[in-house]
Amino acid sequence: MKLIRLLAAASAIALALPTAPAAAQDMSFDSYLQILMARARAEGVSEATISRMTAGLTPSSRVVQLDRGQPGGSSSGSGFPPLAPYIATHVDDARINGGRRVFASAQDDLRRIERDYGVPGEILTAIWGHETAYGAVRGGFDLSQALATLAWEGRRRDLFSDEFVALMKVADKGYSRSDLVGSWAGAFGNPQFLPSVYLRLATDGDGDGRANIFTNRADTLASIANYFRDAGWRAGQPWGVRAAIPNGFSTARYASKLDSPVCSRVHERHSQYKTIREWRDLGVQPQVPLAPDTLVSLFQPDGPGTPAWLLTTNYRVILEYNCSNYYAMSVGLLADEIVR
Repeated sequence: MKLIRLLAAASAIALALPTAPAAAQDMSFDSYLQILMARARAEGVSEATISRMTAGLTPSSRVVQLDRGQPGGSSSGSGFPPLAPYIATHVDDARINGGRRVFASAQDDLRRIERDYGVPGEILTAIWGHETAYGAVRGGFDLSQALATLAWEGRRRDLFSDEFVALMKVADKGYSRSDLVGSWAGAFGNPQFLPSVYLRLATDGDGDGRANIFTNRADTLASIANYFRDAGWRAGQPWGVRAAIPNGFSTARYASKLDSPVCSRVHERHSQYKTIREWRDLGVQPQVPLAPDTLVSLFQPDGPGTPAWLLTTNYRVILEYNCSNYYAMSVGLLADEIVR
């Protein structure tokens, strides 16, 4: 009966409210907020939660400024910034030492989580380190204001209107508005999940009945592990290994012929997938043993004469978290340093 009432309410709202305008700014922020609130109400969010999460809400000019400063689309240039300087600043002593401390102190949690999800503890720790410096920097934006502003602004309205409603559902689980703060783009908690990701993948890691990714270490690590398992992480495989390439080897000869539907600029830099055996036959030698039939792609981001890696399909799982070779490489290399 509750479902029938919700469906009836949603139909009534669809008839009573105007359709979304071509540009959200064609109506006032307050008017657009009423549409978002009505949708949350129709999807079962309590009136008390909607009221406390939207009280006094106004648009944020800072959020609009930050959103409009984001790059749009692919670069027309063919060059990429070098990887090495990025690694030097993102896989630094502070992150390595912080990661080693977390890894050592969380061994009971990490062993259990790796057993349950198949994702190595050092990878989970490295993600936490990159996202929020192990919980030290989680962002201070009011997520209600940020997501309502981004939905109203209209540049990515479908995405952010969905995330606003998802945030109301997260709040309906008993989180206060002061709990629900994070990045200007709506990510929150230790692993910086969007609200929709929280609803789908956040996990109770210690059996207390809540998935607290704000202050609970076990919940944080289990939730990241659940994300990786959902994205297809293969247990027992590394993310990648260093490779030795013979002099004069042309990586361009083995460029991928696949056209990725998402993040094409990221994936176009990887070679074709070949087995370890096939790469060895071509003179490319992994510096860490891998099974001969393991499929890997060759990646030499800074060009001839610079470090190269053979990347397993688990590297692409890291890209699911943040579709950037700089990010994914720094996560993998940080994880390696944490257990070195």
